[in-house]
Amino acid sequence: MDAMHGHHGHAHDHHDHAHHQPAPSGKRYTIAIGLNLGFVAIESTAGFFANSTALLSDATHNLSDVLGLALAGGAAWLAKQQAGRQRTYGYAKATILAALANALVLVVACGGLLWEASSRLLAPQPTQPLLIMAVAAAGVAINGATAMLFLGDRKGDVNARGAYLHMLADAGVSAAVIVAGLVIFVTGLNWIDPAISVAVVLLILWGTWGLLRESLDLTLDAAPAHIDVAKVRAYLAEQPGVTAVHDLHVWAMSATRPALTAHLVRPEGTDDEFLVKLTDGITHTFGISHVTIQIERVQRDECEDC
Repeated sequence: MDAMHGHHGHAHDHHDHAHHQPAPSGKRYTIAIGLNLGFVAIESTAGFFANSTALLSDATHNLSDVLGLALAGGAAWLAKQQAGRQRTYGYAKATILAALANALVLVVACGGLLWEASSRLLAPQPTQPLLIMAVAAAGVAINGATAMLFLGDRKGDVNARGAYLHMLADAGVSAAVIVAGLVIFVTGLNWIDPAISVAVVLLILWGTWGLLRESLDLTLDAAPAHIDVAKVRAYLAEQPGVTAVHDLHVWAMSATRPALTAHLVRPEGTDDEFLVKLTDGITHTFGISHVTIQIERVQRDECEDC
C-alpha cells in the first residue's frame, strides 16, 4: 500500500495571494444597487407620464439587473466566509452560481424586451420623445458609471464580468432609446423605437452567450477556459522521473481560484523539494493556485485516463 500511495503534495494558501484576483468589494455592489434602484424609480415614473412602453420595459430590465447585482454582491461576500465543518471549500463557488444566474436573468430580460418590441411594431403608440431622450441620457450616465466600477475585475472574475456586461448592456439600451427618441421627434415614426430595441437586444444576447457558456461550464466543474488541460498534462508528464499521469482534474473553486489534483507515477518516489518545485511551477505557468499532487511508485492496472 505504501508503494501505491507514497506521498501527497499540496500547494495552498502560500500561493493564493500572489496569483488570483480578489473579488470586487461589497461596497461596489452596494453603490451599484443604490444607483440602479433610484434610476428604476425615475424611469418607471417617466415612462408612465410619457406613455412610453420602451421606458417601462427598460425600467423592468434595470430592475432585473438590480437582482443580478444583489446576487453577485451576495456571492462576493459569501466567497470571503470561512470554510465550515461540512462545507470544506467554503462558499467561494457562490460567485460562479451568481454569474450563471446573471447570465440567465439577462437572457430572460432580453426575451421580455423582444416580446414588447414585437407588440409595438404591430401597433405603434404616440410618445413624448423629448422626455424619453432626457431619461435615457440619465440612464447612459448611471449605467456607464456603474459598469466602470467593475471594469478592472472583468477579465479575472467571471462574476464581475457578469455585472459589467449587465451595466454595459443597459447603457447600450439607453443609448438606443435616445436615438429612437430623436428619430421619432424629427420624423414622427413611432415604429423606430421598437425596431432599434430589437437590434440592441440581439447584440446583448450575442455578448451574453460567452458569459452563459463559461459560467455553466464552471458550474459543471469544467476547467477554466484559459487553462489548457492538455498542456498541464504534458507539463506534469515531462517532470523528472514521472512515467505516467492519471486522475488529472482541473476545476474552479471560485470565479477567480482554479484548482488541480493529479496522480503521478514516479518509481523512484519523491521528496519535498520535488513537490515544492512542481507545485510552484504549476502555479507560475498556469496560474493554478490550489494544487494537490499524489505520487505513486507503481502503475495501477485499473488506470483509464493515463
